[in-house]
Amino acid sequence: MTDPITDAPSFPRLFARTLGFSLGVPRNLRVVAGGERILFIRTPSGTSRTGALWAYDVLNGEERVVADPAELLGSSGEELSPQERARRERARESAGGIVSYATDTKGSVASFALSGKVWLADVVRGGARELPTVGAAIDPRVDPVGQRVAYCADGALRLVGADCSDERALVEPDGEEVVWGQAEFVAAEEMERDRGFWWSPDGQSLLVERYDNTPVRVWHVADPANPDREPVRHRYPGAGTDNADVTLWLVRIGGDRSEVSWDHVAYPYLTRVSWSSYGDPVIQVTCRDQTRSQIHTVDPGTGVASLVRELSDDIWLDQVVGVPALGAGGRLVTCEDSEDTRRVCVDGEAVSPPGLHVREVVGIDDEGVLVTASTEPIEVQLVRIGYDVVVTQLTSGGAVHSGDSAGGTTVVARGALDADGIRVVVLRDGIDVAELENHQVYAGFRPEVTMLRAGARELRTAVLFPREHERGSRRLPVIMDPYGGPHAQMVVAASRAFLESQWLADQGFCVIVADGRGTPGRGPAWDRTVRDHLAEVTLADQVEALHAVADAYPDDVDLDHVGITGWSYGGYLAALAVLRRPDVFHVAVAGAPPTDWGLYDTFYTERYLGHPDEQPEVYRAASLIDDASKLERPLMLIHGMVDDNVVVAHTLRLSSALLAAGRPHTVLPLSGVTHLTRQEVVAENLKLLQVDFLERALSSVESASP
Repeated sequence: MTDPITDAPSFPRLFARTLGFSLGVPRNLRVVAGGERILFIRTPSGTSRTGALWAYDVLNGEERVVADPAELLGSSGEELSPQERARRERARESAGGIVSYATDTKGSVASFALSGKVWLADVVRGGARELPTVGAAIDPRVDPVGQRVAYCADGALRLVGADCSDERALVEPDGEEVVWGQAEFVAAEEMERDRGFWWSPDGQSLLVERYDNTPVRVWHVADPANPDREPVRHRYPGAGTDNADVTLWLVRIGGDRSEVSWDHVAYPYLTRVSWSSYGDPVIQVTCRDQTRSQIHTVDPGTGVASLVRELSDDIWLDQVVGVPALGAGGRLVTCEDSEDTRRVCVDGEAVSPPGLHVREVVGIDDEGVLVTASTEPIEVQLVRIGYDVVVTQLTSGGAVHSGDSAGGTTVVARGALDADGIRVVVLRDGIDVAELENHQVYAGFRPEVTMLRAGARELRTAVLFPREHERGSRRLPVIMDPYGGPHAQMVVAASRAFLESQWLADQGFCVIVADGRGTPGRGPAWDRTVRDHLAEVTLADQVEALHAVADAYPDDVDLDHVGITGWSYGGYLAALAVLRRPDVFHVAVAGAPPTDWGLYDTFYTERYLGHPDEQPEVYRAASLIDDASKLERPLMLIHGMVDDNVVVAHTLRLSSALLAAGRPHTVLPLSGVTHLTRQEVVAENLKLLQVDFLERALSSVESASP
């Protein structure tokens, strides 16, 4: 914790200024050069948002800057194109400068985008040079042999030589809504696939996505605070409507190309693509209802796809980052469900044990598969799964770990409840040899978190009281602070996750954060319970967690004064709570809530609720609009006016329904704000206004529930 704050800002402002105390921490960790070097991005302080590319040389134990935006851009500063801003919005990326990078196979050069330009860094010697480009560059990726860089600009995929020669378009848009080399909206937003092109190991060809947005309906996202600006035309694939037309092409650097064919009608989603030195490229395509997928290899000479494996699930198939892909010897590595566990499989045979729930595949090499995984859902470990079914746990203990490992070198980022922030350590053959420099800001306190297994379902639940509270001295009003939606997790064994919750508790509340059914780390059956019952199940779990906490702390928790607050799905859950369970919840603050699931995107919504034309009753049961007349508790709705993910129409439609029903409520519009509240002053005042609303509403509640 090396970055002191001298102007003593309020906690909400400090939280916003530090991006949740994430700035200054080494991230995007990657072990390269056979374990001799670690690459990472780090900002120069815990309040600077400008990331630089760094290297740690394992052999001599030295850190050094590889590329610093301050030196590369000088006084001109960084400028982002609208396309890059949109890409970062999909990635939930709020930092600036260098935010991502790609390397050749040896890790000797690295490419990155900076201020709309392509840069190539010499990782060994340090320093970077700008390559000649056309348009605003997005996602530059150097080829595996370090000879060329491919990048996206103006809907085209372009190439430029590492020696600055031969800049040219490889493929260009052949229609007004056609884009090459980028992930379409639902892939980037919901599939965790943020890439749209993949180099061959020899650098002579690429697999390139082409998407055509023509079938996708047009929405107009306006900024009412600036009526002189034209609304932005935004192609948004709402539930039940047409998606983009996505195809994949084998493109040679000479310009020849062949389409990779599969049954697009049956399998419209291109969910995964990989191409490694272990063999032919691998693609996964998935049907619209996400119950079936096919895995194909692609002939690198002709582009012909050959089916190698089919997967199915009665409810839905999950997409796992990093697979399918080929491993050593051309073996097919997948993650598949068996014995109620998501397991690593090699050529269809499970090699990781039951009970070890795989979250993500970090890498595949000669030794096996590196994953993040859990046996206890609040903990995440870094684990190597050998092809020979040998499991080696690289981390242990009650903490959340991430990182990378290769050639005997492992770099681990660790957060725990008994530590402040994140530590990033380097291990050589399992022995700690160094800790990477860290500039994260100290929040001024460490959250005092009690973990419970709440209720019959043992819902993982965090409980926080004011730090000065003496147990049994008085009963405190309660604030439930969930996300609560499927495939997202808040209750983890890391102190940084609860800094904001502790601050909220310190305002005089018992704060409860509970992960219900659908959250990661507890197996496929747990995940799939929410199917067709999204509102019913996720709300019931919050009620169960609340009552379990009250049973555990009968002298500290006041069930006659209960509020709930949340953002995105958490906002939906907050509004849902006061509409359907006013006997339990007495006030809600709902930020950016998806109130009408027909307005949310295809891939996410149809996974949990099916197709709206086939199951309209399921959508009605999940919608908040028809519940407007039931409101009898104070409700504050908050929404960014230029949100292009959960569009502001969600809040406006609910507000209109509430008004039509004669139900008083509060709406707080955020001018110029997207789904993320990046503006420091806005974020601070927003949090203070929410607390004030909760305090006033709870203080006016009668001592007995209705």
